[in-house]
Amino acid sequence: MKKLLLATAATAALTGAAFAEGHGDGITLGVAFGFTGPLESLAPPMASGAELAMAEATASGAFMDGMSVTSVRGDSTCIDASAATAVGERLITSDDVSGIVGAMCSGATTSMLTNVAVPNGMVMISPSATSPALTTIEDNGLFFRTAPSDARQGVVMAEIIMERGIDEVAVTYTNNDYGQGLADSFAAAFEEMGGTVTIVAAHEDERADYFAEVGSLASAGGDALVVAGYVDSGGSGIVQAALDTGGFDTFVFPDGMVGEALTENFGSDLDGSFGQNPGTDSNGAALFQEMAAEAGFDGTSAFAAEAYDAAALLILAMQAAGSTAPADYAAHVMDVANAPGEEIMPGELDRALELIAAGEAVNYEGATAVELIEPGESAGNYREIEIQDGELTTVQYR
Repeated sequence: MKKLLLATAATAALTGAAFAEGHGDGITLGVAFGFTGPLESLAPPMASGAELAMAEATASGAFMDGMSVTSVRGDSTCIDASAATAVGERLITSDDVSGIVGAMCSGATTSMLTNVAVPNGMVMISPSATSPALTTIEDNGLFFRTAPSDARQGVVMAEIIMERGIDEVAVTYTNNDYGQGLADSFAAAFEEMGGTVTIVAAHEDERADYFAEVGSLASAGGDALVVAGYVDSGGSGIVQAALDTGGFDTFVFPDGMVGEALTENFGSDLDGSFGQNPGTDSNGAALFQEMAAEAGFDGTSAFAAEAYDAAALLILAMQAAGSTAPADYAAHVMDVANAPGEEIMPGELDRALELIAAGEAVNYEGATAVELIEPGESAGNYREIEIQDGELTTVQYR
């Protein structure tokens, strides 16, 4: 990979004042999501969430003495590592971003982080990359995420299934970092709770049909099928084949499958199926959903709130550092995300920016009750969902 300009010592040493001067009256943040690929239906509301925080900070006039914050989007896909790397290169060299909200999927995030962000000192905050492997990745303190690790999701999913009286399941997962990490975490937790996993089998995305895969899963048996896949790709293909063959009629859906496309594709055929995705019933969540509705997008869409929080944390960390240079503000992300400090909700970025400018501490709660634990990832809250009358409904929050 070519050496990028941002990796030079001169760039890394820029002061906030010099950086602001070089960027005129504003800065740009990259929004690197899978606008095409197996989760493309989730990307637009996520991008709108991130851009809502940027617009809010700009309108306040309080960010870095009146600087604006705008976005530039990049399609990191979900499963094309080379595309993710190329987008990262473009954002840094051509678009001159000051930080990146993204990437979206775990594999793309790993590629962008390892090949581009770390070598060039760029901060990334992902709202949706959940692979447990990202917890221990070498990131030089540059990577954060507002969605919890699948090490946590696997336990939550096991608890939900057991509470519903199901103690025997089959598992299929998309054959990548996300799918395997979640499948491994879930299987270990479920068996520790006394459940039986009859089979754990990978599936590839973008196949013409999945009858062979479903045949193997059904032969192994189970009262439900856990589908750790993507709603716009192989995950839905597995579900369709299972419904067509009668292999399974009850499904468990983790976050990569929880989206409006699921009920649009299958409707009431999935009644009684259930699952979970990151979410909270905090006051901040309700405020964000109201703001999203006013802005014209669905604030309940998976990871939209996490994307708002990711952009907000970048902005507040820059304000705390008095600099928009990643080398300066990376160390402040954890500070603004956690106590002590005045709690900050969605719609209150102006107040947060003013408090920081006055030397006061803030505790950003945001849209997802943000709490970052070492090494810079969400402690984790989940929304349990069930499909009833062809619609996604919320059962409870955990």
